[in-house]
Amino acid sequence: MTDERVRQWSPVARAVAALLGPYAEVVLHDVVLDEVLAIWNPMTDRRAGEQSLLGELDKLEPSATDVYGPYEKTLTDGRRLSSVSALLRDEGGEPHAVLCINLDRTPMDQAAALLASFAAPVRPRPEPLFEQDWTERVQHTIGAYVRDHGRPIERLTRDDRLALVAELDAAGVFSVRRAVPAVATALRASRSTVYALLSEVKTQRSR
Repeated sequence: MTDERVRQWSPVARAVAALLGPYAEVVLHDVVLDEVLAIWNPMTDRRAGEQSLLGELDKLEPSATDVYGPYEKTLTDGRRLSSVSALLRDEGGEPHAVLCINLDRTPMDQAAALLASFAAPVRPRPEPLFEQDWTERVQHTIGAYVRDHGRPIERLTRDDRLALVAELDAAGVFSVRRAVPAVATALRASRSTVYALLSEVKTQRSR
């Protein structure tokens, strides 16, 4: 006959296992008999009816919510787990079960390692390699401006575009044939707009 506590908590355990599976194990323990009542998505060969080895509950640090963790555990195969234990009480307020959720950290550790591998210090780019690549200069100049000002290209004002055209002109970009169409595309503006901005830049510079 299925234990009433298993019937009561099975929907919760199955929901957690379904959401976090296959990386989460959910275990329901009997605190009186100190044995496993049920396991959902087991990570080891442990089975219901085996000893829980929970220890003395009265030695736990008092907790108003009866929730302990997350704390770290390690499986024999080296996998690290993040675990949370919830002390479940009966209608009289006495502990009668413990629900444990063990989350395999392997995917998170692997993702963290992958991200860390891309975190090498970024060195200044070798400018001599890009001196002749005016398209790279256009992309770099506009990209840096967008990043520094925190506005996407679509939200750049006329003054923003004027400042960018002035910077690109000072770098000699517009001395290159077909630069205006390329800049217009990068700024998501019309060619006539870029020509007008360039004319204004030159007028201001000649004053």
